[in-house]
Amino acid sequence: MYEGKYPKKRYKHTLHFLKENIDPQASILDLGVSNPFSELLKSNGFNVTNTQGEDLDLDTVAVETEDYDVVTAFEIFEHLVSPFNVINQIKAKKLVASVPLKLWFASAYRNKIDERDRHYHEFEDWQFDWLLEKAGWHIKKREKFTNPVKKIGIRPILRRFTPRYYLVYAERSRKFIS
Repeated sequence: MYEGKYPKKRYKHTLHFLKENIDPQASILDLGVSNPFSELLKSNGFNVTNTQGEDLDLDTVAVETEDYDVVTAFEIFEHLVSPFNVINQIKAKKLVASVPLKLWFASAYRNKIDERDRHYHEFEDWQFDWLLEKAGWHIKKREKFTNPVKKIGIRPILRRFTPRYYLVYAERSRKFIS
């Protein structure tokens, strides 16, 4: 189930979190194009539709529909210049999202070749909470977890016990701000 180069621990942890909080029969809009994790969700009985690769900083139409019960965003918001705009415009009543946490011992991720593959934000947990709450979401459950790598060095050792990801289940507590 978690073969090859895919992040086994992160996928396993996220799938377990989703199973605890979301009914597999709920209609889910997963932000981002189809990917190995969205395929894993489908193979586990979740009803998932992905966005089409639109620039969510400029085009929030995909989340402005009431056709979905849940929006999921796994490591998406850090790639947006303004994640508030998307988070605020979501019309689904539930949100499950994960973001990378800011690490004191590593710079934000930046791919020098592909400008779409870089982090404009790496959050502290309170920052992401505040962003969600400002957009009208009430956090029902949250977890932090590590993602160790099999490398030698100081940073790989620190990654064994320093949380890297923050996973949140939230429900809409008020109408979105237009």
